[in-house]
Amino acid sequence: MEPVYGPNLTIWDLLVLSFYLLFMFGIGFVYKSFSKDNSDYFRGGGSMLWWMVGASAFMTQFSAWTFTGAAGKAYTDGTLVSMIFFGNAVGYLGNYLVTSYRFRRMRVITPIDSVRVRFGAFNEQVFTWTQIPQRVLYAGIWLNGLAIVVSSVFKIDPVITVWVVGLAVVVMSVAGGAWAVIASDFIQVLLLMCITLVTCVLALSHPAIGGLGGLIDKVPDHHFSFSLAEDARFVYIWIFTAFVVQSFKINNMFDSYRYLCVKNDSQARKASMMACFLMLVGPLIWFIPPMVARVLQPDMASVFPALANPNEGAFLYTGMVVLPVGMIGLLVCALFAATMSSMDSGLNVNAGIIVNNFYKPVLRKNAGEKELLLVGKVMSGVFGILIIMAGLLWLNLKDWDLFEIMTVFGSMVGIPIAMPLVWGLFIKSAPRWSAWSTVLVGVLFSWFSLEVKDHGWLGVGELEGREKSDFLYFFSGLGNVIVCSVWFFITVAIAKWYQYKPEQHVEEFFENQKRPMGHDAEGGEDKDNRQSQAMGFLCLIYGAFIALLGIVIPNSMGGRISFLFCGMVIGGIGYILRRSKKKTKEIATG
Repeated sequence: MEPVYGPNLTIWDLLVLSFYLLFMFGIGFVYKSFSKDNSDYFRGGGSMLWWMVGASAFMTQFSAWTFTGAAGKAYTDGTLVSMIFFGNAVGYLGNYLVTSYRFRRMRVITPIDSVRVRFGAFNEQVFTWTQIPQRVLYAGIWLNGLAIVVSSVFKIDPVITVWVVGLAVVVMSVAGGAWAVIASDFIQVLLLMCITLVTCVLALSHPAIGGLGGLIDKVPDHHFSFSLAEDARFVYIWIFTAFVVQSFKINNMFDSYRYLCVKNDSQARKASMMACFLMLVGPLIWFIPPMVARVLQPDMASVFPALANPNEGAFLYTGMVVLPVGMIGLLVCALFAATMSSMDSGLNVNAGIIVNNFYKPVLRKNAGEKELLLVGKVMSGVFGILIIMAGLLWLNLKDWDLFEIMTVFGSMVGIPIAMPLVWGLFIKSAPRWSAWSTVLVGVLFSWFSLEVKDHGWLGVGELEGREKSDFLYFFSGLGNVIVCSVWFFITVAIAKWYQYKPEQHVEEFFENQKRPMGHDAEGGEDKDNRQSQAMGFLCLIYGAFIALLGIVIPNSMGGRISFLFCGMVIGGIGYILRRSKKKTKEIATG
């Protein structure tokens, strides 16, 4: 079936999209009663179950960029892009082995609380005002990428997409806080995996492809042999950088915020292993459709002339070729889900940081819980609007390559901020000034990296094509890991020379690291059954809706089976959750 381009969303697709957005609105109100205080609103009171948190940890490293910028990279270079996601898997393995339970033992509400305890009040403000703008810009990039691609494929005004998706996130997050954010992430993981798996299977089944073996035979050789790619001078060091950079980014104290939500050490490790598993399996599914698109349509510019980087429409192209009537709407929902999951996390975390690490210690030291909860909701709304504004701003920069923006921004800005928050978790003898000075050194090195790229210093010579972004990614990424680490350890040596002794709050920070987290013993509220009931209820509703579409939409048997598969998986998990709650009650009362 050949796709017809233009404003071709059917009435069924629009129904699917409308129901999805209403469902997301509803999640916020379902979980509204879960938040009674500041801790509940920003980290679920440290009472969340591991499978919810694991899904959310996975989704925080995921956005519509996976199906746009990263898919465009897969269309061009094949499996190379999957290395970033496998790097995420290695990072989550590091969470499982070393850091996730340490993060939970910090016993804080926001990740910046841990910065204050470890490095003092000055660094609390430094990292507050370096992290917040960064996360707003990131969310704006994700929202912009979604809007550009959806508008180019379906002729929907990108401004409308930015506002609709942005407001859906704001309503859900403001109403339900961290509970709604993480619950929506769990459902969106189920939706993403189901629809991308269906797209992958149908794409490989296309007569022009002939299965996985046929795809391997028909794509360009460099899709599986990276060294054969054009301008592949730095390809293998780029791969190594992806593993190193992603590992450090996922294991720093700021990215601890997901694990602050779980009940104890064991649940933190289970959550990280779940995220690791999903990151290993996901790329095996996500990047087959854009490679299929390379075979079906070698000239994507002829299909999406309005896109500055037409290859970013590759995933949607394959979906439009192979998916049954109405399922394009589900695919667009998956794009929305990927973006919303990243936005709502940034929104909730930023609001929590402002309330707990600026409003309370600087503006209102004696503020009560009700006041903090109210301010948290207001700030969630404010940050939602800021993210929407950032998305609209990025629309004016639509000629930029989304893949390059995300990777280079992470290596040049993300790594300098992350490095002191990795080493500070383990090295007690580092003084307070280690943190802010390491960030400064890293930013200076990032500036130096730009100069090297532009002027060919250090014998690099003139760079062409993709070599420019590849070089900047590995030179700034690996360079910052090395330079920031060296500087951090120099500060430790200097502190030893002037006989620095850790402050009492630092001693307490490291004492907590040795003390296992006991949720019940430390006053945590048991909400296991209530969580399972609410999540099971939501999954049953959404699964039933999708399964019903398989019955009422006029499709071939294969199309009906595709809908029924997605609906039964989501609804089946909802049923299991509801039954697990019932069994738990029977055991408790038996």
